[in-house]
Amino acid sequence: MACQAQPHSSEEKESCPSSALLPASVDRLQAPSLRGSERFHVFISYSSADSQWVHEFIAALESSPCGLELCYHDRDFVPGQAVLENMSVCIQDSQKVLLVLSPDFLNSRWCLLETNMSLLKDCLEHKPVVPVLLQPGLTVPLHLCHLTYLEARDPHFLRKVIKVLCTPNHLLRSSMGLSFQHPSLYSGKLLLALAAADEEGIPQWKSGEFSDMALPDQLRVVIRDPENYLTAIRMINCSSQTSSCFRLLWVRVAVCFLLFLLFLGGIAACICASVLGSISVKLHYLAVSCIGGVVIGIGAVVLIPALFVMVVFWGKNKGKKKLAEMQTRVCQANIVIAKENLLIGCESRTKLYFVYVSLEACQDAFEVTFREKATAADMFLKAMRYFSSGYACCLARKHFPFPTSSSVGHLEGGVCFCRYVGERLHQGAWS
Repeated sequence: MACQAQPHSSEEKESCPSSALLPASVDRLQAPSLRGSERFHVFISYSSADSQWVHEFIAALESSPCGLELCYHDRDFVPGQAVLENMSVCIQDSQKVLLVLSPDFLNSRWCLLETNMSLLKDCLEHKPVVPVLLQPGLTVPLHLCHLTYLEARDPHFLRKVIKVLCTPNHLLRSSMGLSFQHPSLYSGKLLLALAAADEEGIPQWKSGEFSDMALPDQLRVVIRDPENYLTAIRMINCSSQTSSCFRLLWVRVAVCFLLFLLFLGGIAACICASVLGSISVKLHYLAVSCIGGVVIGIGAVVLIPALFVMVVFWGKNKGKKKLAEMQTRVCQANIVIAKENLLIGCESRTKLYFVYVSLEACQDAFEVTFREKATAADMFLKAMRYFSSGYACCLARKHFPFPTSSSVGHLEGGVCFCRYVGERLHQGAWS
């Protein structure tokens, strides 16, 4: 059973494969023989929101001369049978599983269930799973991110799909690997970009608030104690609270209006003193007039621009302070969630990045550098408070503010935390 959602845009529909565009090279390919209880070469799991694209894709595959037998829920699920049983039987009776990944697919619990069932079968029977990315830039789920996926907008997409489906399973094992791996294989990878619940329309002076109701599906594979995640999110949400009355525009306008009235009162007093001084020719009136003129001049140069900045730019400046406060809280939350080999990065007030990375080896390096355990623990916590959020953002973006070509550290193929801290200290980032 697939999820229900709105159809994709016309641009996406135009990218659907067509049987008229089948490459001539597929004529030489033949589908593997079905053995034992196998009835299909591939079970295709997709969201009903992508039905138009998938049906054209299926028509293109079935019109190929390869002899592929396809299974998909619209046609092959048995009416009246439980959905879970239908899914289990279809996956079991298929040589391979093809997942059409789209935002609608990833948001559907039924589709995610089909994915998890296919992963279970693959783990037990070495059944290959072939992810197809329907849209570019889509974040691949954690339990599929180590697989080589196919992109639907690739000019050679159809040829590549048919080639994979026509390759016997035993020849794919070495190239595709198993669909479930130990979480350590995800080290240094972005698992989730979490948007704030109130992301749209959030004022400049406020930081986003993130849902702490449930553990996101993308993190279930790696988190052992969900309470660590919920505690970290609640710590970050504390930064969204504000008690300043100046967050309200009408308060800022009222204060500026009162200050402007005082400024006008000063002008009026200066004029009166000047008039009285000219009439009675008394020095103290003239002195008051001169002093008032100086004050008015200073006020015109300083006060009026200050009032304008207060009204217009207060929210923007407050937003920068809120971001800094939120980043500080994210670093504090990282001390909690690091127990799950996760770090959170924060570059804006409305989005968090979760990356999987173990800091145990880096923590040991701190103990080697600072021979006393107490000192080493204090320095490691201080490094976490200052640098953990920035480090997580760099891992998520795969970009660091220093050369990484010769990086040798505790993270295979990447920059480890202690190396990052050392480079940042070399740049004078520690205050």
